Amino acid sequence: MKVRTPHMQGLQFQSFGEAKDVLQLVELQEPPAPAKSEVQIEMAYAPINPNDFLRIHSYLPNPPALPAIAGNEGLGHVVAVGDDVDTVKPGDRVILPLYSGTWRNRLNVPAQGLFALPAEADPQQLAMLRINPSTAALLLSEFVTLKPGDWVVQNAANSGVGRAVIAIAKHRGFKTVNLVRRPELIGDLLEAGGDIVEVDAPDGSMISDLHSGIEPKLAIDGVSASGTARLARWLAPGATLVGYAMMGGGRTPAADLDAIASSGINLQSFYLGRKENAQKMQDVLQTSAQLIAKGKLVQPIAATYPLKDYLQALAHARNGGKVQLDLRAR
Repeated sequence: MKVRTPHMQGLQFQSFGEAKDVLQLVELQEPPAPAKSEVQIEMAYAPINPNDFLRIHSYLPNPPALPAIAGNEGLGHVVAVGDDVDTVKPGDRVILPLYSGTWRNRLNVPAQGLFALPAEADPQQLAMLRINPSTAALLLSEFVTLKPGDWVVQNAANSGVGRAVIAIAKHRGFKTVNLVRRPELIGDLLEAGGDIVEVDAPDGSMISDLHSGIEPKLAIDGVSASGTARLARWLAPGATLVGYAMMGGGRTPAADLDAIASSGINLQSFYLGRKENAQKMQDVLQTSAQLIAKGKLVQPIAATYPLKDYLQALAHARNGGKVQLDLRAR
């Protein structure tokens, strides 16, 4: 017998634009019983990520048909399964497929790729599993063949992806150089497992000369603009630099790429939603879930807001810090 949700609500947008302007809290019909190969999920938590804002603005590939429910990832538990579903059962906690529209109380999704998450893991940490840890894991495996003891350098090291890079690299035996904007972050990231943590000075001054014996084969760029050129100074000739975000505000690398060109550095880009990444996600998610369960992958959460307070949540997320929506139906 299906348990009815007291109030079915979701954050919907009928046009693309700034999230605070186009999102509306709307009443939704309860989803029907799941069809064959579907499951019904009751949502628990969902983070507000930069790529949520990008999707609502239609900056990402394959924008959704409108009207659409926002939310690119999140955690819920299975309340009903359709015919032929034997990979999960009612009561199992699961991570939603990418771009499911998770900012609502309940929804139906395909069962393919779903698996039961560790019962002992923190639910709010699991809610952030789909995007940041998956991005970090694939950045560390898909562009350069690394072996234990190899070095990786990254900027935006205090971001969700950056912290996941530290945890997953440590799990695989790699060493990390981590660049941050503020000196007060250094101790926290060293405690989180970073091998070297330095300030990424915007004036171009670098600490790399103090570590001249370290020549990473891979650089992970979440800043872009002038941050790309600064990051490249750490790399060995012929190394690879992969961009995955533009937190510095610029949408292209710095214009002066002489150092990159003369060193033969290979520039690449990464987007999690590419079709070729889908078949790799199961192993990536299961490994990251185990790291969360063991307390080895932890992302600080600045605040959690109920769905009705979504405007405050959006403003908080825009100002920095990881923010989550509490989607449990009241």
